[in-house]
Amino acid sequence: MKVAAIIQARMGSTRLPGKVMKELMGKTILSHVIARVSQANTIDEIIIATPNKNNDDVISNEAKKCGVKVYRGSEKDVLSRYYYAAKESEVTTIVRITSDCPLIDPHVIDEVVNYYKNGNNSIVTNAGTDPTNRTFPRGLDTEVFSFKVLEEAYHLGKENYHREHVTPYIYENADKVYLFKNNIDYSKYRWTLDTAGDFELISEIYDELYKGKHDFFLKEIIELFEQKPELIDINAHVEQKEIN
Repeated sequence: MKVAAIIQARMGSTRLPGKVMKELMGKTILSHVIARVSQANTIDEIIIATPNKNNDDVISNEAKKCGVKVYRGSEKDVLSRYYYAAKESEVTTIVRITSDCPLIDPHVIDEVVNYYKNGNNSIVTNAGTDPTNRTFPRGLDTEVFSFKVLEEAYHLGKENYHREHVTPYIYENADKVYLFKNNIDYSKYRWTLDTAGDFELISEIYDELYKGKHDFFLKEIIELFEQKPELIDINAHVEQKEIN
């Protein structure tokens, strides 16, 4: 079994263009995401799946600089980008992560992947489709599924939202979808990067906890919020973009 984290990344974000190449403590958001994902023990390989457009060359170059694989494909059909990235590298298990999560937790990734490996589910996720069922902060989203499941979605997913968001077809058609839950509900926290407010909050967290090493995770960030509850107000106004 070859487990690969496929991280989608592009420069053309609508709400915060170029967000994955923004600098945070002297390094790009993308490099922080790669560094954190690489700490997961269950991941054999990291692949950055980015569009084959000229303005995404910077993402490809940064990924190579970080020592990970790059696959370049369709900008809008992200499902095909994932499918061919996995196929080209002969991946059997895909861990889907987005590049706007510079607080992604490798320990959470390992927990979700191990649950998938030890069960018989089509997809194991800590995010899912219903936000009211979430228990992890937004920004720690991890989805795990097989290449076979991805291949079926690639061939049968016909709607635009199936192609743009990778996993909706799987959620709608899979036999066994498992929502991996935390024992404490932390869903009120938003640690993903989609707006200027999100970047301000993430910068504050890094300023407090990042001392040149990625040695702070869910537990340490929650402790910081308990010490400084006002942090949650920085991006509390941000509404999550819905899948159309």
